Amino acid sequence: MPIQATEKIWHNGKWIKWDDAKLHVLSHVVGYGSAVFEGIRCYETKQGPAIWRLREHMQRLINSARIYRMELPYSLDDFCSVAPNSCAKII
Repeated sequence: MPIQATEKIWHNGKWIKWDDAKLHVLSHVVGYGSAVFEGIRCYETKQGPAIWRLREHMQRLINSARIYRMELPYSLDDFCSVAPNSCAKII
């Protein structure tokens, strides 16, 4: 199943157009698979889209990066502050 494109995607600290998201061929993540991820669900509710336990998900992402010895330029609050402005409320 192909990945569904969206209008915007988070890239290096800002929202950019999906089609403008590019990754250099020599990026470490391409050659060595160095990446962390956290699956975060957004549910449709009567009040509009809502993200379930965003703070806990973002903390797990940060913890995964620490285990892998990745330095993140963003704090937990930085990560959490992006989502409410992008698409959904937090539940």
